[in-house]
Amino acid sequence: MGVTCVCQVPVAEGKSVQQTVDMLHKKLEQLGAVKQGSFWVDCETYHATGNTSGQPSKLLYVMHNSETPLSCMALFEGGPCLTADVNFDVLMLKLKSHFQNAKGHKVESRGTRYRYCDFLVKVGAVTMSSSARGISVEVEYCACVVPGDCWNLIKEFMQSFLGANVPELPSVFATKSEGLYAPSDCMDTMTQYLELFSKVRKQQVIPGASVR
Repeated sequence: MGVTCVCQVPVAEGKSVQQTVDMLHKKLEQLGAVKQGSFWVDCETYHATGNTSGQPSKLLYVMHNSETPLSCMALFEGGPCLTADVNFDVLMLKLKSHFQNAKGHKVESRGTRYRYCDFLVKVGAVTMSSSARGISVEVEYCACVVPGDCWNLIKEFMQSFLGANVPELPSVFATKSEGLYAPSDCMDTMTQYLELFSKVRKQQVIPGASVR
């Protein structure tokens, strides 16, 4: 795994989420990108129970990524974070007296993977409670693990199919522009997905949007 950027793409004016996703697929295929299966990323939210301090309890986010099917990522609001095997989901069930699942808050992104030279691109429809909430685009430059060495190249490639919707430098890069990206456990990538999902939760449901 290399340096990865995750961003939200606005729905095209007058189009649905799926129609906009199809437009992005077409642009990628015109560039010469080749489909390589599908992907998914999801996020469950838990809140601590029995808080007697009067202070708002931190949220715990449990995430999964199809790229690492045997792993589970847990991120506390504001840190820290950890990577465990999938049995962590079973552990959370046993800890239900301490952590309560926030029903209806599960967010996931599902879509198609594309390969273009050294780039891996994933375009997904983001859903929450069976309603489409937006579009995610993940671009990984597999040939480099130093963000400062390849961000301009990633940005230029993203402009070729996103146009003016290219994001600014991801905040996860800001503290490590000359340091190594953390590809081994997907944590830097999942942190970006968590930021995207948090924005999506605050959005209103897109009229007429539903999962097909």
